[in-house]
Amino acid sequence: MTEASADPTPLAALSAAFARIVAGTATGIVSVRSRGARSSGFVWRPGLIVTADDALADEGEVTIAHAGGDPLPARIAGRDPTTDIALLRIDGADLPPVPLATPLIATGALAIAVGAEDGAPVAALGVVSRSAGPWQSLRGGAIDVRIELNLRLQIAAEGGLALDAAGQAIGMTVFGPRRRVLVIPSATIERVAARLESHGRIARGYLGLSLQPVAIQGGGSGAMVMGVDPQGPGAKAGIHQGDILSAWNGAPIRHVQSLMRALGPDSVNQTVTLDLHRAGATRQVSLTIGERPAP
Repeated sequence: MTEASADPTPLAALSAAFARIVAGTATGIVSVRSRGARSSGFVWRPGLIVTADDALADEGEVTIAHAGGDPLPARIAGRDPTTDIALLRIDGADLPPVPLATPLIATGALAIAVGAEDGAPVAALGVVSRSAGPWQSLRGGAIDVRIELNLRLQIAAEGGLALDAAGQAIGMTVFGPRRRVLVIPSATIERVAARLESHGRIARGYLGLSLQPVAIQGGGSGAMVMGVDPQGPGAKAGIHQGDILSAWNGAPIRHVQSLMRALGPDSVNQTVTLDLHRAGATRQVSLTIGERPAP
């Protein structure tokens, strides 16, 4: 065998590089078990695990497992369903945090998803199918960058890390609509997890109104008030059950969902003007948005 033939092929070298990337990240990846659910998470800071909120049961015990260690109990430090980020606290484990990076990643770039199943690492290779600007989730969460991956993600790997070809952690992998693999980017994780660590939750705007979409006579659409919290902002603004809201600060209300998306953290304590229809008459009311009560 000649010296040249002993050199690894480019494909073998690439394969070895990917394996090293996964092995280097695996020490900070954990399995997360909650009632009837399995997912992954990663060490964000010492004693703190970030995982996917959607993959976490609503109640019951939570445990984490890591390679070469016994399962450990975890406590939920905070949850934000709007960005799909949950924060767990653990004791008695000296697991290395995974540094998060915020590089620009282009559509078509290679990406690796790393999760864990029963404490052992699992990985998938794919490409970035979309890389775009900031967006808002269906639940109203502000996501700094939209990154979609074209790869096959195991259910147990949701909540793990997405890595670029250099091995940098660019965010957390989650399932979107129709099982599309999305990345909650590092910038969003840093912002939300820090708030969850200190406050346990992310403030959301609250109207104190139960709304249902409705067509307005003469054309257009709006939101009918089906219920009013007697202590909520809507009641204080004089809104009644049966009123139809048609405009928010002068902009027509076309979808109830879009109105709910407007109730982000920055909306709390803002005053808005609502157009409403009542008994055949149209009037305007001023409403100061409150903070959604903790569940």
